[in-house]
Amino acid sequence: MTTLGTSDLSVFPLALGGNVFGWTADRDASFAILDAFVDGGGDFIDTADSYSAWVPGHTGGESERLIGEWLAARGHPNIVVATKVSQHPDFRGLSATTVRAAAEASLQRLGTDTIDLYYAHFDDADTPLEETVQAFGALVTDGLVRHVAVSNYTPARVAEWLRIADDLGVARPVAIQPHYNLMHRSEVEADLVPLAERENLSLVPYFALAKGFLTGKYRSMDAAAHDTPRAAAAAEYATDAGLAVIDTLARIGDAHGASIASTALAWLRMQPTVAAPIASASRLDQVASLLEGGRLELSAEELTELDRVSATAGA
Repeated sequence: MTTLGTSDLSVFPLALGGNVFGWTADRDASFAILDAFVDGGGDFIDTADSYSAWVPGHTGGESERLIGEWLAARGHPNIVVATKVSQHPDFRGLSATTVRAAAEASLQRLGTDTIDLYYAHFDDADTPLEETVQAFGALVTDGLVRHVAVSNYTPARVAEWLRIADDLGVARPVAIQPHYNLMHRSEVEADLVPLAERENLSLVPYFALAKGFLTGKYRSMDAAAHDTPRAAAAAEYATDAGLAVIDTLARIGDAHGASIASTALAWLRMQPTVAAPIASASRLDQVASLLEGGRLELSAEELTELDRVSATAGA
């Protein structure tokens, strides 16, 4: 188990991404995936109020609603649910009014009294940061949210949020959710990790498997030829350098009897300040690899080798 920053949230060190629920995983598949994740020891679910508004005919909130239905059906008392605000079509931005209304809507869909971890999904340049910080602090004071977090914020804006929270005497963020994986390292490691170390914040990275590339499914330069929603996005990594990362992951994984995906998740989980990478499963048979990624221990030599081979493979 791992603790998120200075919070009292102790979780399995791999978060199940909820972006696929109601999109590439229908209700039955979503329930089966959630059941397998919890049966395998998982207890941390990440979603957002905007999932999956991008799908034709969807309005946002589909993922939260399915998670809420599953929670009601299964009655799991110790599940930690993280969700986010700022991108739902009906709740754009981070004004105080929007933050409060969006949180109340998320609570209704999830069927819970409190959101365990509430993220500002994207920075809102049109709203004074003081207003947003105060709004999140009020949600904690009023018991609607247990802990605050930020996603997709620059290190400078995270530092400013922390300063404002201290000045106002409201809850500080306990976690940051950045884009971070073996193929996307330099930006996070140069600036965000040092900030997280100084301020005792945990990283909960998204795109932990590089949009599916780090599952090992795309073993040629023609990744875009695969007929999946993320194939085109994964194609950007299918270079000679990127495929060398996959080959290294495969070799190290084989030594542990582990999959490429599990090995990539283990590397990320073992980076400084990382508490729990986020990874999604749209099929039941993918869950075991995610759980294994939360448990697999790599040697210092293996971590160094993956550091080296990935150093020039991505961003």
